[in-house]
Amino acid sequence: MDPHLLEQLNGERRARRAAVLVTDLSDGAGRLIREGEMVSGALGEVVARAFRTGNSGLTEAEDRSFFINAHLPQPRLMLLGAVHISQALAPMARVAGYPVEIVDPRTAFAAEDRFPDVPLDPRWPEEVFAERPLDAYTAVAAVTHDPKIDDFALKAALDAGCFYVGALGSRKTHAARLERLKSLGATADQLDRIAAPIGLDIGAANPAEIAVAVLAQVIAAFRARGNAAKVKEKTA
Repeated sequence: MDPHLLEQLNGERRARRAAVLVTDLSDGAGRLIREGEMVSGALGEVVARAFRTGNSGLTEAEDRSFFINAHLPQPRLMLLGAVHISQALAPMARVAGYPVEIVDPRTAFAAEDRFPDVPLDPRWPEEVFAERPLDAYTAVAAVTHDPKIDDFALKAALDAGCFYVGALGSRKTHAARLERLKSLGATADQLDRIAAPIGLDIGAANPAEIAVAVLAQVIAAFRARGNAAKVKEKTA
């Protein structure tokens, strides 16, 4: 690989940004494409699919052969609240390939014996995010029912462009939450991105079933990222 391309690619990977390396097999010329860059024609469709799926491989486009090498950051799930839903959701998410971290300053909830082998951070979200910033490959699920914990984190997730932002609570609770987030400067488009009530509507009746609904919604959002219409269709 061209050392300059390799340096660029490694920079994107360190910053947890997606990139696709396209190699023209006719002459070995390479091109690094960052997520969000426009690529026209049939090759553009192939590249867009690589960003959605993370799959690499050979492809034919514009009467030429290319090797598409997709480099996507591993998606991660940040749970706000060490509650029963989180106890069920954390192991499910790990099996699905989403590393989980739980943030809850209420130390009575964030106890290691309740969450074996799950990273727990008993600090406020403001402190955690300053040390480990959110990004477009992070999903944030707020399940504390505590505005003092959830509101800042939800606004930060929206500002960071997290691919999924969900919040537990009834429609009445969420309406009040939206007003608070507006006062923090959230735009109408940002507020429309919040999945609330959280999770797919599968009639979930207990914490484990809610966890299944949330994980399914997270996966749908990840696979449809960049296509808001598709996200709404899958999560409606």
